[in-house]
Amino acid sequence: MNRIVVLGAGESGVGAAMLAKQNGYVVFVSDAGQISPARKEEMERLEIPYEEGKHSEVKVLSADLIIKSPGISPKTEIVARALIIGIPIIDELEFAFGYSKGKVIAITGTNGKTTTTLLTYHLMKEAGLDVGLAGNVGKSWAGQLLEGDHDYWVIECSSFQIDGFQTFKPSIAILTNITPDHLDRYDYQIDKYMDSKFGIFKNMTSADQAIFFAEDYLTLEGLKTKTIPATQNWISLEQAQQSGGYLSRLTLEMKIAGKSAQIPMDSLSIKGKHNVLNALCAGTAALCAGVTESQMIAGYQTFKNAPHRMEEVREVDGVKFINDSKGTNVEATAYALASYENPLIWIAGGVDKGNEYSVLKPLVNEKVKSLICLGKDNDKLKTAFAGDIADIRETQDIREAVSWGQELGKPGDIVLLSPACASFDLFKNYEDRGNQFRAAVENLKTKAIS
Repeated sequence: MNRIVVLGAGESGVGAAMLAKQNGYVVFVSDAGQISPARKEEMERLEIPYEEGKHSEVKVLSADLIIKSPGISPKTEIVARALIIGIPIIDELEFAFGYSKGKVIAITGTNGKTTTTLLTYHLMKEAGLDVGLAGNVGKSWAGQLLEGDHDYWVIECSSFQIDGFQTFKPSIAILTNITPDHLDRYDYQIDKYMDSKFGIFKNMTSADQAIFFAEDYLTLEGLKTKTIPATQNWISLEQAQQSGGYLSRLTLEMKIAGKSAQIPMDSLSIKGKHNVLNALCAGTAALCAGVTESQMIAGYQTFKNAPHRMEEVREVDGVKFINDSKGTNVEATAYALASYENPLIWIAGGVDKGNEYSVLKPLVNEKVKSLICLGKDNDKLKTAFAGDIADIRETQDIREAVSWGQELGKPGDIVLLSPACASFDLFKNYEDRGNQFRAAVENLKTKAIS
């Protein structure tokens, strides 16, 4: 009987362990950190042995197959040793793929992939299709397969997850864009990051559909050296496309696989240029899967985006507080800054991922009146904008950052949390950062005299 070791006891790891156990594998789970009580209880119920606080070499390196959490770097010592001795290492999505008969719609990209994934799923579900949601958003795919399969699975795929793919094959795959991100994981080489993103297409055939953004420079550069077996479709904000989707004045036009739809812009519940792109990507995929024009219009109107993505928390004395904690890279923050016409008090900072902040300068000069640096090391951020923003402050307390936002804000201003950085210096993750921001805003007292 094959022995599977799962590295990491998070959502994906425990889901993979449970699916492996159900299918007769000898399973062992190893986590270098602490495992949550709920996940321990679940593994104990299923008689899945585990360890925490370490990776025991004898136990891990006796595996026939390792399923690795995407958050664990391949340079981690135990992973590097496993690779040297030839143990196959895959991702939870790769493992789950072998146990599903559903068609996969896979979505990746530096920015927009979560919104596009959630919107694609929403359009299909509201249209009555049998569809599931998994990957880098929601619940573990492997864990959900314990309960049953679906005709379709809409799956968000991070570059880290794609790196663990071997046989994973989407019927439809979307690459929203590529901008520099996670370069610390890819030896600060953009070509390696691009190769990871394009890995989502490697097993597709001409019968499958690939969707790209026509105005994305790095996508176009990557395609010069990549062979994409799937049929190519294009999304554009600038010109009509023979196959794909584009913006025509106030209408979203979509054509794919012999189907077409025209969607009025005012049907969209999400706003901003970047969300038009997300809507075109999602709609084109949903159209290909069989969602009709009328069903799509209804779905667009009822869609609500996930938290921490340009989420308006509250207006206090005429100042709006916006939570864009998911803006963990420069390009995502650029989208957020560009989406507002009002003067901005910008809260940014965290763990720098090899960011090049200079691309933000035109937007900062036009819109930002104050910068509040929220992080343990703010030197790079302060240096980047020292000549552009007169008022730059720094703190490690999100409550103080929010209080300063209220102090600096005037009616009509916007306090925008869009960090352009990872969150792990002060917070558990971007959700924790966004939740703490929201709580601090909710606790503000109005300055207005009642």
